[in-house]
Amino acid sequence: MVDGLPFLPSVGYVDPDGGVRVGQQAWQAAGERPSRLIPIPRRPADGDLVVDGTDVEAVELAAAPLRRVVAEAELVAGGPVADVRLVVPAGWGPRRRTWMRQVAHRAGLAQPRLVEAPVAVVQLLVATGMQIPVGAFVVVCDVGAGAEVTVLRRGSAGFEVLATLADSGAGGMAVDGALAAALTHGQEGPADGAVEWAVAESVRVAKEALVSHPAVTVPMAGQAPVIASRVMLEEAATPVVRRVAGLVQETVAAAELAGDDLAGIYCVGGSAHLPRLVAAIAERSGVTPAVVVDPQFAAARGAAEAGAVVSGPAEVEVVVPPVRRAVAIAVPGLASLCLFWQCIVTAETNNALSVHYWVDFNWGGLAMAAVSALLACLAAGTVLGSLIAARSPTSDLRTEGGRVSVGILAALCLGTAIAGLYAVVAAQYFGLPVGGSFLRWALWPIVPLVVIALVMAVVAARQSRMPHGGWSALLAAPTGSVVSAALGMGLIQYSLTADRWPHLVVWIDLAGRLGGLLLGIAVVMALVRPLMFRLIVSAPVAVIGAAIVNRQATGILAAGYAVAVAVWWAARVWTRVIRPAVPAPAAVGGSPAGGG
Repeated sequence: MVDGLPFLPSVGYVDPDGGVRVGQQAWQAAGERPSRLIPIPRRPADGDLVVDGTDVEAVELAAAPLRRVVAEAELVAGGPVADVRLVVPAGWGPRRRTWMRQVAHRAGLAQPRLVEAPVAVVQLLVATGMQIPVGAFVVVCDVGAGAEVTVLRRGSAGFEVLATLADSGAGGMAVDGALAAALTHGQEGPADGAVEWAVAESVRVAKEALVSHPAVTVPMAGQAPVIASRVMLEEAATPVVRRVAGLVQETVAAAELAGDDLAGIYCVGGSAHLPRLVAAIAERSGVTPAVVVDPQFAAARGAAEAGAVVSGPAEVEVVVPPVRRAVAIAVPGLASLCLFWQCIVTAETNNALSVHYWVDFNWGGLAMAAVSALLACLAAGTVLGSLIAARSPTSDLRTEGGRVSVGILAALCLGTAIAGLYAVVAAQYFGLPVGGSFLRWALWPIVPLVVIALVMAVVAARQSRMPHGGWSALLAAPTGSVVSAALGMGLIQYSLTADRWPHLVVWIDLAGRLGGLLLGIAVVMALVRPLMFRLIVSAPVAVIGAAIVNRQATGILAAGYAVAVAVWWAARVWTRVIRPAVPAPAAVGGSPAGGG
């Protein structure tokens, strides 16, 4: 207990000398200088802060409440705290996790163990007798000041995070703002920081009371008390509840799962009892969620179980990728093998005993085979990352970004090795030097893809956010475009090497032109997304592709397709990871949404 409460309110007060008070001391001091009140001192911040003219370190501001809790814990335990567990959001990356360790060090704690909040929650569920079999998928919906939804999978050694999405505007602070606006009828109160936060605290307490009471009296600092009803709470919470339900649906989709794949959805956090939250999630996901007992403290209590042995028999897991992911891997892989085989069996050579030995080889076909091989390997990037992480003790691979980054690098090495192997096999088959045209046409066309894949690996390692649809969807090249490009190159090769019998000449030439058309369409499918624009742009590009079909232009067509796919990937990385479109926050009565 801290100041008579089972938790420490998230508020701090900065003294003129730079000292920080927390809890009830902060509220009392704010009566004289409300401008020195900090509502959420635990948020990571870059650099120091200036509070009412006083410089204060962000780390010190965050360490103050932790230091107070540690002091209370030592009084209860009768000695120093030796084992420290700190709960952090699953979406936090290396920078913010390092920041939290610095905060713990400043508070005088030993090296802490950082436990991801959803992992702590499911550890608590298992410890209290919940049956979650190995291989099962569960969703933890954490609705506090903001919302964070996480999909986890239980493995033989513990739980792993598959996908996590957060929205700081979809939580209790947004509901508080909407409810406060409804109670004051949108009128602004006095420009006093202490009064403002006192009102916010009264509204928060009223919100929690309305979960079990039809109406409550809300004291308003500087104003007459007002009556808040459950109907008012439902109206204030509706936009937030809808956004949280949508976040659950998006996160499940990002993990490449459906509602039928889930063993359960569990709601935790101080706002887990919002009206109609359970019904909204059930409507969007098809699974009725359960609110964990005492949801506000579930993650903190579960952190104590994070080092326990997971109950249940250890099983050898066989993870079968979803059909759509397997198709995204198999289609370019099969296309690569078919194109390489066609290049080998249709290549024209002169008499091996001739002084001038030559091979008429389809360099565009070899380039397209190399490109397709790399596309197949990149589509398997998340699978490779998971396999490497399962056999690696490196803690950095426990995060989704770390696994994806390593998986992309492994896919690059594998795809480049396959492209080089194609060149070696073809050169040895025809008895020609490897370092000539074979190696050049197998490796140079994939350079644009290699560059953008390296960028994706760096972005995955440094970014904490999950791209819309998940990393597997981001790494998978458009299947229709790959099929069109492979068929197009195959038809071109056929037209260039088929026996030109008089009655077949026209059809053979048409096959080559059709191949050029398909390659042009494949380029447009990679570069243009809207169907109407595809139809408009495909006509001129396809005609150009058909017009330039000849033995010398196959390499140009293959290289052009590789560049088109690289541009397609660059655009997706930019719009889905680096600068994703942020969903518009739900309207909450004109009050700005807060975050936690």
